[in-house]
Amino acid sequence: MAAPKAKRSGRKGRVAQRAEKPALDPCPPGQPGGAYKPLTRVELERIYYTALDLLEKLGIGEVPDRLQTDLLAVGAKENGKGRILFPPQLVEQAIDQAAKTFVLHGRDQTRSIEVGGNRVYFGTGGAAVQTLDLHSGHYRPSTLQDLHDFTRLQDVLPNVSWFTRCCVATDVVETFDLDVNTVYALLKNTTKPTATSFTLAEHVAPIVEMLDIAAGGPGEFAKRPFMKAHISPMISPMRYGEDAVDVVYACIEHNIPISCITAAQAGATAPATLAGFLAQSLAETLASLVMVHSIQPGFPMVFSNWPLVIDLRTGAFSGGSGETAVLNAASAQLSNWLGLPSGVACSMTDAKAIDAQYGMEKGLTSIAAALAGGNLIYESSGMTASLLGVSFEAFVLDDEMHSHTYRALRGIEVTDENLGFEAICEAVLGEGHFLGGQHTFAAMERDYFYPSLADRDEPRTWADNGAQDAWARARHRAQEILRTHSPSYLSPEQDGQIRDRFNIL
Repeated sequence: MAAPKAKRSGRKGRVAQRAEKPALDPCPPGQPGGAYKPLTRVELERIYYTALDLLEKLGIGEVPDRLQTDLLAVGAKENGKGRILFPPQLVEQAIDQAAKTFVLHGRDQTRSIEVGGNRVYFGTGGAAVQTLDLHSGHYRPSTLQDLHDFTRLQDVLPNVSWFTRCCVATDVVETFDLDVNTVYALLKNTTKPTATSFTLAEHVAPIVEMLDIAAGGPGEFAKRPFMKAHISPMISPMRYGEDAVDVVYACIEHNIPISCITAAQAGATAPATLAGFLAQSLAETLASLVMVHSIQPGFPMVFSNWPLVIDLRTGAFSGGSGETAVLNAASAQLSNWLGLPSGVACSMTDAKAIDAQYGMEKGLTSIAAALAGGNLIYESSGMTASLLGVSFEAFVLDDEMHSHTYRALRGIEVTDENLGFEAICEAVLGEGHFLGGQHTFAAMERDYFYPSLADRDEPRTWADNGAQDAWARARHRAQEILRTHSPSYLSPEQDGQIRDRFNIL
């Protein structure tokens, strides 16, 4: 006698179950990437050796005195014409001794992530000076309140694995107050790993005092740093920026992990040819790595080679192009081939509205970077208008998009159970379909992601429900989150100490 089938729960119960966090998340962050390889092994080597030639024969200009001393001490050479040359053996020593993996800590340890290997995480970046207003649907200057709101909004979005300020508070004039209040917004509103930038090196030490207060006392932040720094020490083409180099020194002194970002633009500050661009931008990012190596070998650094594209007809930045997709995928492939923690920038749509252009450009560029195995994919949530804008609705839409991307990266598990021989036989010889079978129910929650924003209704039901587009649905979701989620991850005592010490606006 056949065993009785397990009784199905009602539809309402199944819907309620899916609203809770599943026992097995079908698409968690950190899925493996690397299946997409836009470059062959021979092409990787040609680009790499061209980068080494650039560093050995052309070198880097405008090297600050302090850094020049440190570089010469580890084997760099002067060319007598104001440029510092890097012998290939020095570059390869820096690669060999670089941190290959490291932890980006959250203040909540359960939210920490390990960077490196083939793990893929989406996060934020950007310095948008305009915000797409959640109520009017028009752009306006970004404010400090916007930064607080974006921070608490993303705090509940599971696919934003770390949060870097996505907008600049244009209503804060003084640069020190801007840096301080940016960090405060992150501390108050999230316990995820975070990242910030420092306008000047002298801002680092006092802000570390604020981080120590949040960490529990003097010196505590350095023991388990939960904030990294975004720094652009290279100015394309092929020279250092003194202020940013000073910030690198200050961050290493205070044990703040760093993302050293190269952001050349094809046809403007780097060659227009894609291969030439990759050779120069790789050389520049390697120069950042050698810089870190000369200061403290093995210090945690994200190898952030971000190829950026301009429209050569107009000179306008183009963040949503096919060229952006393939260049950042190739950058991730190069970095991973070298064994370095990779950072790339994708999902930087040029669209101003939450429209078809927005969806196409974000989907194209973000999945290319993920499939290529970018460890940290920056700018991937919320950014619009070629990085000039940021949107609350975009944050929640992008979060759902990332779930689909992670599901694609997860791939297909081929096991005896999943091949379903017995289930096929049972369906063919029994009811003639797979609806209601235990094999189907087991797969339903384990293997499938069910979006909450994307509309899958038939047209009549969609019309009866108000014929809403994705922008409207996302606006309602963002408004609901901001109405109900107002965390304060600083205790009253910590908040008071910070306010006593700093000008919190």
